[in-house]
Amino acid sequence: MADENLHVVLRARPNPSVTAGLFEPVAAGMPSVGDGQFLIRVIWLSLEPAMRGWIAEAANYATPVPLGSPMTGFTVGEVVESRHPAYPVGTIVQGRQGWRRYAVSDGSDIDRKVDPALAPIATAVSVLGINGATAHVGLVEVCDPKPGETVVVTTAAGAVGSMVGQIAKRLGCRTVGVAGGPDKVRACLEEFGFDAAIDYKGTPDLGAALDAACPDGVDCFFDNVGAEQFDRVLERINVGARIAICGTIGMPSFPLPVGPRPNRQLLIKRARMQGFLILDHFDRYAAIIDRLSDWHRAEPFRWREDVTDGLEGAGAALVRLLSGNNAGKALVRVGVDP
Repeated sequence: MADENLHVVLRARPNPSVTAGLFEPVAAGMPSVGDGQFLIRVIWLSLEPAMRGWIAEAANYATPVPLGSPMTGFTVGEVVESRHPAYPVGTIVQGRQGWRRYAVSDGSDIDRKVDPALAPIATAVSVLGINGATAHVGLVEVCDPKPGETVVVTTAAGAVGSMVGQIAKRLGCRTVGVAGGPDKVRACLEEFGFDAAIDYKGTPDLGAALDAACPDGVDCFFDNVGAEQFDRVLERINVGARIAICGTIGMPSFPLPVGPRPNRQLLIKRARMQGFLILDHFDRYAAIIDRLSDWHRAEPFRWREDVTDGLEGAGAALVRLLSGNNAGKALVRVGVDP
């Protein structure tokens, strides 16, 4: 193999912001393949807003990535050498190889094999992967929307939010997206099929804009942001509303901000609010992806990609994602598609 191996390691914690300088590309030797193992050439690396929490010292749902170790991440890659009968050379896999060009696996960090005939393989970490599955769990299982109900989604043009909108439309709901900037609002309306979309950056009164977009109130709320957007939507929920907390990108990890308490609104509207992590549902991951794949075959999902070329640029791409300057699913192209 002509390519040298490369790892991008975490050198420091955010203080308080995430910067590209926290990550350092380092040359690494090509790993050897033992019995029951196979070598993966990483092709696509997925970047997630949750990575801010993965590298922070503050308490989170997972142990922080150790300093000096390769950064954690979901990947799509090709098996290029194998001593494992279930993963012959040429198999495309989606797994958790992290910020590496090459990685050895025994299958324990592989989430599934990927069918390259279904869709471009990068979708295995977006609409037909972790983002699609996250949208499905939060909307279908936590919010449990009914036909005719109004579903509001924050970060609606993002990789998860855009899938929430598309799934909600397939379930017969009215969909309202909240996004930042006119281009993202246009994408919500023209590409992802939302019934209404609000530019929170360009709207002087978010509450009034929500009133106009949701004349019958809000039945289901899929939140990726927190902060003011959460507060304004919560003021407009209906009796029996269901709220899924997927992310808090609009809030600092530390110190926690003090804002309006949701207790009384949840009480008087008899609403249910639940946080969830897709990692808790990996026992059903294959079944969820199968359902999404069936929907995609019947009527293809739509998506946007924000691609950075080269593993060396992953840190800067993550900073751009966390600042909201990406235009679609944030991906790093580590190698060429087979």
